[in-house]
Amino acid sequence: MKLFYIGYMQRAAFALVFISALAVQSLDQAAALAGLSAAENELVTKITVDSIKDITTTLASAEMQGRGTMQPGGDKAAAWIAERFQKLGLKPLGDKGGFLQKIDFKETQMAPESAFTVGTETFKMGDDYAVAPFTAADKTVSGDMVFVGYAMVNPKANVNDLGTVDVKGKIVVMLEGPPAGFPKADWEKAKASQIFLQNLIFKGVAGIVFIGHGREKNPPEELINYFSRRQVALASENTAVDFLPPFIYVSKSGAAKLLAKSGKTVKEAIASADSDGFAPIDLKQQAKINIKLKTTKGTSSNVVGFIEGSDPKLKEEAVVFSAHYDAYGTENGKTYFGAADNALGTAEMMAAAEAFSKLSARPKRTLIFLAVTGEEYGLYGSKYWAQNPTWNIKKVAANFNLDGIGSEVYGPVKTMVGYGAEHSSLGTMLGELAKTMQINVIPDPVPDEKVFYRSDHYSFVERGVPALMLLGAPAGEKEVWLKRIEAWEKTDYHNPGDVVLNNWSWEGAETVAEVMGILGWRVSEAPAMPTWLETSRFAKLERGNSKPLPEEK
Repeated sequence: MKLFYIGYMQRAAFALVFISALAVQSLDQAAALAGLSAAENELVTKITVDSIKDITTTLASAEMQGRGTMQPGGDKAAAWIAERFQKLGLKPLGDKGGFLQKIDFKETQMAPESAFTVGTETFKMGDDYAVAPFTAADKTVSGDMVFVGYAMVNPKANVNDLGTVDVKGKIVVMLEGPPAGFPKADWEKAKASQIFLQNLIFKGVAGIVFIGHGREKNPPEELINYFSRRQVALASENTAVDFLPPFIYVSKSGAAKLLAKSGKTVKEAIASADSDGFAPIDLKQQAKINIKLKTTKGTSSNVVGFIEGSDPKLKEEAVVFSAHYDAYGTENGKTYFGAADNALGTAEMMAAAEAFSKLSARPKRTLIFLAVTGEEYGLYGSKYWAQNPTWNIKKVAANFNLDGIGSEVYGPVKTMVGYGAEHSSLGTMLGELAKTMQINVIPDPVPDEKVFYRSDHYSFVERGVPALMLLGAPAGEKEVWLKRIEAWEKTDYHNPGDVVLNNWSWEGAETVAEVMGILGWRVSEAPAMPTWLETSRFAKLERGNSKPLPEEK
């Protein structure tokens, strides 16, 4: 009886705490919703966790095969999204009266005859080495190998890592800078890596082989993982760079093989490169690089639907909601499910589309919902739509983009980043809404990553359209959830481990969808379209811009 009594009291206490929590939550919600209009309140109620969860799990399922660009899984995902748009009553805005906008792509892979040999040993592609795709073109080169440290040449500073060695026709082995103890910011500001690599190229090296020193943000093994995968580009894009020598990235174990006959270990060679008076090290082996590419052409599609605006005049203008649905597909027996990046973002956008389709009041401006392909390889889907818009780009009022890494499912969203908020009046709009919803808006927490330039909203910025990408995160110190992101990036980001997890807090994703939807509604109802701020470097951009953007200061 005593055990039962304790259990009963514990359950009763838990029930009281649970009821109290619900009451507090309800009060918080009431306070948050008090600053919203009736239409915005209705929109919030129609964006549901169930819808977001259903769409995310479907897109990230094995059936969708990783939604690869130019792969059957990508086509299946596009067809599924189009069917969902149609069921919601959205009107098609793709090719020939349909929801799909077809894009011609090409896929490039290393042919089986490609090889990297050192002495009598053949390295294994994808394990020991990979070729950087921006230097990949059919060619065969060979030469003696020499280790040149960081390849620094600066007579004014009395630094010359090349010494008296003539590197013409040689395959140089080197480290990516900066050297140990050299300020990274100063190195990047001076564009030192570009300058020293250009010097090697001008001197006529046959090839450049990078080994790791252990301080890289992206170690060679990580780059080998990416570079050994198929590469995708627009069919019209010229990706061959014949004038560049091959750039090879070699793993830690491969690096030991490169130095095996030099009389020095990798650790000793790195220490020598970081010390004063470095002299090149003859590796006493020849290397041969044979690159043979296999190119295949195919297609993938953006999916585009719209809800027509109600205002006779303003309906000619549109708000575009975007998210990329593609992931890395299937390759080498692996499936890259892409759950957080970006089935989740696509689901949040589609949940907003569903809510708008059921809303009592129609928006004044037209709302366009754009699920794009090819983002992982270079924002290709959004770039294509922005350059070949199925709506007059000069009448696109704003773009709201979702492309996450799952930080919104760490818990209830109480923190938000609006990438691009500092450039347009959309930033003020986000700040006002966040205050109402009791969300803390913070600036880009990792500005060195230049996230603003790395997702689909930037394709709209290039055309002069004010845009925001929204990222949600939990309450508390940003260092805590940034640390969790960093750990996830090392294990699952762009890898097969990016799957839907049981511990996801779906209410956070619901909040992100709500913020996106309300911002879109407010742009729809405003008398004028959003504008660039005078303080922004995009201040003079006009919608429909086709000129190169001003460089970042």
